[in-house]
Amino acid sequence: MVKSILLAVDGSAYTEFVLKYGVALAKAFDAHLRVLTVVDVRFFEWAVAIGVEGFAPVLPSTTFQEESQKILEEKADKVLQRAGEMLKAEGVKFSLEKESGSPVEVICEKVKVADLLVMGSRGEFEKWSDKMLGATFESVSRLSIKPIFVVHKEYRPIQKIMLAYDGSENSNRALPWAGFWAEKFQTPLVVLTVHDDAEEGQTVLNEATAYLQSYNIPEMQALLKSGDTAETIVGTARERNADVIAMGSYGHSRIREAILGSTTVQVMRKSPVPVLMVK
Repeated sequence: MVKSILLAVDGSAYTEFVLKYGVALAKAFDAHLRVLTVVDVRFFEWAVAIGVEGFAPVLPSTTFQEESQKILEEKADKVLQRAGEMLKAEGVKFSLEKESGSPVEVICEKVKVADLLVMGSRGEFEKWSDKMLGATFESVSRLSIKPIFVVHKEYRPIQKIMLAYDGSENSNRALPWAGFWAEKFQTPLVVLTVHDDAEEGQTVLNEATAYLQSYNIPEMQALLKSGDTAETIVGTARERNADVIAMGSYGHSRIREAILGSTTVQVMRKSPVPVLMVK
């Protein structure tokens, strides 16, 4: 089910944890890791555009552009070198890739031939932004056609997984992923349904647990709760000491999502643990 994992790294503080989770996943799934870093050409395009179109036009010199690109190229090489050293020491299968372009576009193109994408919730410019998710990650999470495992600046062994299930189409796609991960890591699985109607909620919850019976999971617990969906999911993950939250993506319409933020986005912003988002 998972044999090729794309690790998107940028040299930020999140890179270390993307790699650590990548190692854990590679060992559990016997998967190949593809480490990707992108030299962001938008920097050069922006500099030229501002120079030509700005209020007080100043065209960046060729030397400035060449030196800037050289610095970014050297940084990318060092990121891959350190990543390679770490992964070689762990004894996992891996390859290193450096590409130039828009990070969002490159990542979304590369992940087409991977089973899973692992990336940090923020990037190298996080200290200049008050957003709780990075702009690159938010864009990739909406455009990527493959599941995404989003990590924070902390690593904790995967010893308990929680699946948030609401019976929707995308939520249904998360079922085999949660079962597969719990089986491969041999961890307990908590299945949570948040629904204000107890009878309907129980039906949805029973649907999930019935499906998951076919997996070799050490222990499974089913929970039905009511209340704000995102807050309840995050609160239950803390309460049950879950190390991963698995869930389907974007349950609301695009209009509602743009105004309020979908349940998935809110969970990713507030979750204290990594989130496996399945589409």
